[in-house]
Amino acid sequence: MGHGLGRIGTALEGQRGHLFPWVPVFLGVGIGVYFLWPSEPALLLLALAGGAGVLPLLVQHRLPPGLAPLPVALGLALCGFALAGGRAHLVAGPQIDFRYYGPIEGRIAGIDRSASDAVRLVLDRVVLDMPPDRVPQRVRVALHGDQHQLDPQPGQRVILTGHLAAPGGAVEPGGFDFRRNAWFLRLGAVGYTRTPVLLLAEPEGGQVVLRARMALSHRVQARLPGETGAFAAALVTGDRSAMSQATLEALRRSNLAHLLAISGLHMGLLAGFVFGALRVALLLVPHVRHYWPVKKIAAAAGLAAAAGYLALSGGNVATERAFVMVAVMLGAVMLDRRALSLRAVALAALIVLALRPEALLGPGFQMSFAATVALVAVFGALRDLGHERAVPGWARGAMSLLVSSLTASLATGPIAMVHFNLLSQYGLLANLVSVPVMGLLIMPMAVMAALLMPLGLDWIAFAVMAPGLDWILAVAQEVAGWQGASRQVVAPGPLVLPLLAAGGLMLALWQGHGRWTGLAPLLLAALLWSQTARPDLLIADTGGLVGLLTPQGRALSKAKGSGFAAETWLENDGQAGGQAEAAALWPGPPGPVARAGLGGLQVVHLQGKRAAAAFGGCTGGEIVVASTDLDDLPGCEIYDPERLARTGAVALWLTQDGARLRHAREGGARLWQDRRAPRSAEDQ
Repeated sequence: MGHGLGRIGTALEGQRGHLFPWVPVFLGVGIGVYFLWPSEPALLLLALAGGAGVLPLLVQHRLPPGLAPLPVALGLALCGFALAGGRAHLVAGPQIDFRYYGPIEGRIAGIDRSASDAVRLVLDRVVLDMPPDRVPQRVRVALHGDQHQLDPQPGQRVILTGHLAAPGGAVEPGGFDFRRNAWFLRLGAVGYTRTPVLLLAEPEGGQVVLRARMALSHRVQARLPGETGAFAAALVTGDRSAMSQATLEALRRSNLAHLLAISGLHMGLLAGFVFGALRVALLLVPHVRHYWPVKKIAAAAGLAAAAGYLALSGGNVATERAFVMVAVMLGAVMLDRRALSLRAVALAALIVLALRPEALLGPGFQMSFAATVALVAVFGALRDLGHERAVPGWARGAMSLLVSSLTASLATGPIAMVHFNLLSQYGLLANLVSVPVMGLLIMPMAVMAALLMPLGLDWIAFAVMAPGLDWILAVAQEVAGWQGASRQVVAPGPLVLPLLAAGGLMLALWQGHGRWTGLAPLLLAALLWSQTARPDLLIADTGGLVGLLTPQGRALSKAKGSGFAAETWLENDGQAGGQAEAAALWPGPPGPVARAGLGGLQVVHLQGKRAAAAFGGCTGGEIVVASTDLDDLPGCEIYDPERLARTGAVALWLTQDGARLRHAREGGARLWQDRRAPRSAEDQ
């Protein structure tokens, strides 16, 4: 054993000076363990983990040099575990535990659009017809019907009559848990209204940044009407509320949706343009050129521009990461240091995880850092090998674009497939003809528009920008319309994404030939993904939908209703077509009482109170799913709303050893899980 520890120590000693990028990795491991914990850890356990985690960090200088990274890594993981738990308790707030219908009053704190293209309002300072101590901190309401009388603006106080219920949980075991996501957004209820929203009061102050952001968005849309202006507003401010679902879908299928994320691309282009333009302008003045620190002044201006952009863009994970990296790099310029390295990426990841540990689970964090780590590692390797000098100067720009697009696509593609079950087969081509337009035309003109706006001349910059915006939208529509432009892929098992991350990080961060061991987890992930077995039976947590896996694909028990669950199941199956097509595959006759065989099992789905009342009972061994509560039925395995409130969504696999069941709420309840959780209102 001593010999084995010696070899580990020697290997770690060879990484001296390159271990800092692993700090956020092991902090993230601890955060991931917290979210995978089967039940909510006690506060005492979180406190003990935090204390035990800090200890090796404090005494690392006294540990044997070769082996010191091991206890430090463990300490970081324990700190991540405690950090995530502390954050979950810090954001705790009331969540509605019943279906509410009545007056809803609140201040507009956010505006976006739902999947059905309805405007949604996030309200804070909420007033409901219920005891104040049970009122959520925030609610989200989708607006339907005639709403022409209100132009929603941040800070407005509004009132409406609508439906609210708790955010829905995972639609299948191991799936995305919107209820957990809503918990960290302090979102205690979601719902909808079909009645007009009335204005109670205009904004009275506060929300300065959000109001400035939305004002800028409206200014952009006034200068560039239609979908072009909506796209420009999304690029400049991150406000997507005016973009149609058709455009968003085209951008996703052409792998250009990343342009909508106010990310490192935008931040880097903006800061780089301000830095370069100001530096050139100052160098044109002889006295300034000789006596002023031009480079440092330009770096400070670029940093100020990036900070303003961070505030106006809403500060999502990708923007925070990009700002930290830009700040580190420009700060290094001001201090005469070199900073474009994996250390800057690691510092950005560390800051984001410390502020919002839940971001680790989101595709935005994962894709943003995967692309950045891969780009820095690849270009660093090319620089070390001297390949940059082997390319003629006139071709270096095109070669850099090709290498960066290919690297980013390879790094983020698998993650996008895991989260969105979508493979864009012409995404690289779409990016090659779109990203240069973004860098050479759109972002410089956005800066010019900001400079000209006080003079009322921003229309000039927007007019120049418009053809570039139209080009990208045209590319997205064209590529998305090609046959085979995108295809659905099967959702992988829970081990695939961690294995992909481990393999990619090993390849990018480890120094020396040992990095090639990262290929092993990548190959294992691909093998596990190829052997993914989807559930033979899926039951929605409302009892409103049942899905059977047939030789022709997933068959659904009804053609309408429970649309989110239906869409998610089909996407996870990698199955094209919609709910109606899947319902046509149901092996039994359709209707309120839908029956079908599943191997040696019989499944019955009762839809509505009349179907439940007319159900004559079981013949033995049947699985009965109902959308309304049932009395005991001897011989039946019943899944009605009362039971599903405890189990969550249900998945069943038929194996040689019999049926294997999984519930979405296995183990003890977490902070964001109310055992009495009701069926969610339709957040359309």
